[in-house]
This record gives sequence, structure tokens and C-alpha cells, in this order.
Amino acid sequence: MKINNDFLWGGATAANQYEGAYDEDGKGLAIADVITNGSHTVGRRITWKNPVTGDVGTIGINGEPLPQGAQPAVLEGYYYPSHQATDFYHHYKEDIALMAEMGFKCFRMSVNWTRIFPNGDDEVPNEAGLRFYDDVFDELHKYGIEPLVTILHFDCPVALINKYGGWTNRKMIDIFHRYAVTLLNRYKGKVKYWLTINEINHIDRIPVMAFGTLETSLQGRAQMAHNMFVASSMVVKSAHEIDPENKVGMMLAYKPTYPLTADPKNQILILENEQKIMFYSDVMMRGKYPEYRLKMYEREGIVLDSKPEDYELIEKYTCDFLSFSCYGGNTVTVDETNAENVGGNFTQGVKNPYLETNAWGWSIDPYCLRLACNTLYQRYQKPLWIVENGIGWADELVDGKVHDNYRIDYLQKNIASMRDAVVLDGVDLMGYTMWGCIDIVSAGTGEMRKRYGFIYVDKNDDGTGTLKRIRKDSFYWYKKVIASQGEDLS
Repeated sequence: MKINNDFLWGGATAANQYEGAYDEDGKGLAIADVITNGSHTVGRRITWKNPVTGDVGTIGINGEPLPQGAQPAVLEGYYYPSHQATDFYHHYKEDIALMAEMGFKCFRMSVNWTRIFPNGDDEVPNEAGLRFYDDVFDELHKYGIEPLVTILHFDCPVALINKYGGWTNRKMIDIFHRYAVTLLNRYKGKVKYWLTINEINHIDRIPVMAFGTLETSLQGRAQMAHNMFVASSMVVKSAHEIDPENKVGMMLAYKPTYPLTADPKNQILILENEQKIMFYSDVMMRGKYPEYRLKMYEREGIVLDSKPEDYELIEKYTCDFLSFSCYGGNTVTVDETNAENVGGNFTQGVKNPYLETNAWGWSIDPYCLRLACNTLYQRYQKPLWIVENGIGWADELVDGKVHDNYRIDYLQKNIASMRDAVVLDGVDLMGYTMWGCIDIVSAGTGEMRKRYGFIYVDKNDDGTGTLKRIRKDSFYWYKKVIASQGEDLS
């Protein structure tokens, strides 16, 4: 079975995990630049300083608030992986040539907000930053590779956090819209596929790390989501006005959810978990707040700072397509007495006895993409795009080679599942961009040891390494997959 010829095969990265050059050519400080490294057992931290008292310290990335008067800051004695990452900034020509060698039709990347506006709301954009992305897009088009650009991917200028407190402040709506319009105008004709906000539902899991908000209460997160909904709809409107060829998508972190047992209470738990996730896509794809969320706000006493025109914008300017990440299934139970919790990408519920897990706790689920595609397509009846799927592993470089058969095995099963959704079920799927197609810093752990790519980058957890690029076995395998339109997975 083959997938149609216009299907966009490729890979995906994020600027804060890949680009590096955190303070070069006028770039300002972003939230990722004050997040330390970590590991599977040691959590990443955000470093801070109180400019009045001089006190310094750290907080966790999973919603712990900053102390009163503290501001995110780079401190001596800590290692920050984003500062160099794997240095796309100085290796983009080499890396794009390798992507072209694999046969990429598409490359998903993000723009560093502070490379364009160092403080987030500067009067004039940074020309050096704009030129860098011009050069990247030109290089991609030289090889016939379409860029898919995420405007906000786990990113927020530190200056905006200090000035406004981040996304709970309505001022962020117009500031973000101005940043996005700057990109839309500058790269008209070079970029036609856009994503507004990466994994927006991570507002509920890692709001500080992902979006730089200082207010992590339920009220604060509800306001943050609303402001992002309005901002995204404004971007959709402007994108279509600036270039009718533009297609703008949303991005959701999604995974099929399984009950550990047949207890009906588990099915209710699944319903409630799905509502937490689907709330974001229901608003951005359907254009209305769902009743279940309004009822929850009523119960919790949440009142949004909103205007009537907010809801008009949200309803009129929904996203053109839904993109999503999916790495495996999530298993839940109301009775965790004898259940073993697993880790994975921030959380993956409890251990499923029918699925294997890797060293980081990720469930290896051969059916997740078909299930995810069908669930989302049936719900919204709009095109989908799988923009993250892959597996992190401690790859070993032996005699200049990486034999990553475990990655090939994972991707064989996942791409077959995706292909079934398209060929057997008729899901309208625009493309597939495997996550971390070249080794990048892990967002969850801050490690280099946890690798995803088809291309090995010589970089260690302590920042040492030559940054040399080396093709893994999976590089040649994926090249064959793309050339056969997904038919040859052997």
C-alpha cells in the first residue's frame, strides 16, 4: 500500500532545542535559555534572580510559581542546553542537505521570537534575525523542501515575562499578533504552512516551561488559554489576508487513552481526560467553547477577562488543519493500588501490560497513530498533520556508526499504523514529520543522551562534543520509506 504522492514526508525540530546561538546577532533572552539540563531522574529547573534583593534560586518546570519579585535569569554555575543545543544556526546548510538526501518534502521548524524581537515588543524587528530565517527558507526551497513553521514553540521572551507576567495578561494578544504578522509579511511566498502555538494543551502540564507564564492557578491557566485562542484566531485572519495561499494549523499533544481494566469508572476517567485535551482543539477547530468546559468554569468560579469580539474572532477564524504529536498510548485507572506508574513525555499514566516501554518509560504502541487519526478526523472533519512521532533512545556511536534497529522497529509499526488510517480509513492526512529528525536537546529531560534523530550529532550531556553529523542506520531506512511513499517499510 502506498500513500498519495502529494503527501509531505519529513522531520521536525524546535528552535529552542536545536538552533543554539542564544545570544548572537541581537537575539534576546527566552524562557528556554534559563532552563537547566536534567535527566530521567533529575528534573529540569528554571533559574531566577531577584533584582532588588539579589537572591537567586531555581523552580521546577512543571507549574511551580516563581517567588515574589523573582525574574527568570541566567546564573553562573548552571548548564543551559539551549545556549548551543546542536547548533543549527551555524550548521543549517549542512543539515538541510542531509534532509534533502533523505528525500524530505517538508521540514517542520520554529522561529525564535527573541531572534526577531529581542524583548518581544521592540519597536523595530531585528534584521539579522529576519535574514537568518530568510536564508534557511531559501536553502530549503533550493532542495524543494516545504517549511512548516511553528510561530510559538515552548517559547516566550523573558522581557515579556518580567514586564507583563506572560500570557495571563491580555496585552500579550496584540504583542504576539504583531510578531506573527511580521513573519507572515516577511516570508510571504516562502512559507505557506504555519502553526500558531505548539502543544497548546500543555498549558495544563508545564505552563512555566512551555509558555513562560508566572500564574499557574486554574484561573490563570484559563485566562492564558483564552488569550492564546484570541491571538491564534487573529493570526489566522491575518494569514489569509496577507496571502490566500497560507494554511494555518493548530498543534495538539494527543495520545489514545486506554482503560487498564473494564471497570466503567475507568471509561469515565477517559472521558474526563479527553475533555481536558479536546477542549483546546474544540475551540480552535470548531470555534466555540464546549459546554463541558463552561460548566467546569461555573463550578470552579472561573471568570474570564474577555470581550464580545473575542468570541466572534474565535468562531470566525478557526484553524485550517489540525496538527498533533503522538508518541504512544496513555493507560489510566481509577484504582492505582497495584498499578505501576510510567514516565515518558511528561506523563503516560500507568504501565499497560500489552505494551513494551523503553528506558524513559515511553509506551511503544503500534496502533496509536491509526487510532489518533481516526479519533481526530471523525471529530473535526478537517485535514490532519502528524508533526511529532518518534522514540528517544540512548544511541551508541561505535566505530563511527549508529545501529538503531530499535528506532526502525518503532517507526515501522507507527508508519504502518498511519498508513492504515490513510489507505484503509480515508483519513485526510497532509503529512508526517518525525520528531527530532536530527539529534536535538530533549525538552523533557534536557539531555543529549535521549536521542531521536536519523542523524547523530556528536554532543554530550555536559555540552562537550565536536557537533559532527553522522548518518544512523535509520537515515537510510527512512530514505527508502519516502522514496516508496510508505510502501516499503522493510
